[in-house]
Amino acid sequence: MSMHPSLKLRAGKSQERSVFKRSERIKILMTKGKWDKNSSVYGLPKIKVVKIKVKKEKAQEATATTETKTESSATSPAKS
Repeated sequence: MSMHPSLKLRAGKSQERSVFKRSERIKILMTKGKWDKNSSVYGLPKIKVVKIKVKKEKAQEATATTETKTESSATSPAKS
């Protein structure tokens, strides 16, 4: 049976999950030092998902600096 086109995920349209699985929450709590092996796996506290947004100006500056680095290395004479 085929899947309806509206239900298919297209490349680049995958969204970030807003929640963690229990095992992911335990790993995060362990790194923060808020969970140990004797604690219960039920009733874990919620963990905020931090989404990082990159401003367009900073992204353009980053690409500009990488372009100048590649151009300068390409134009510099090779040592023999």
